Amino acid sequence: MARHVVLLLSGPNLNLLGTREPEIYGTDTLLDHVRAARRAATELGWDLEHRQSNHEGDLVDAVHSGIGRVGAIVVNPGALTHYGWSLHDALAAFDGPVVELHLSEPRERESWRRLSVVEPLASARVAGDGGAGYPRAVALAIEAAAAAAETPDPGDEASDPS
Repeated sequence: MARHVVLLLSGPNLNLLGTREPEIYGTDTLLDHVRAARRAATELGWDLEHRQSNHEGDLVDAVHSGIGRVGAIVVNPGALTHYGWSLHDALAAFDGPVVELHLSEPRERESWRRLSVVEPLASARVAGDGGAGYPRAVALAIEAAAAAAETPDPGDEASDPS
């Protein structure tokens, strides 16, 4: 597995950041957030790939393309957080850390936003930090991937026949 690539996934409507409900999501654009995430990854010696789509299947395909190739995934699933079961299943097939990311805190909003189908798979969750959450989520993903890489696989240890 490539250990030095983070895949950042952005779900539906995130392409409208900067103009969509700025009182909730702020005025920074998705490009602004991706740049901050990329800077964080670069500072830690990693690369960052980004994929945004308003279609769940495109994000599922992106996860599939990352299997065995990227070291970690950061996902801001947008509304797919609450009902994106095919995205959930794709992330479950990924063998590295997944970090769930939200600009706002869904748990403090409408009741229907409180369920996350991604959270059970996530090694970390970053929510309610606005744009500052992007570099934080990337750092957490890299930290988790590095920790996993340092943990020896019990099947790899040479057994002592004595």
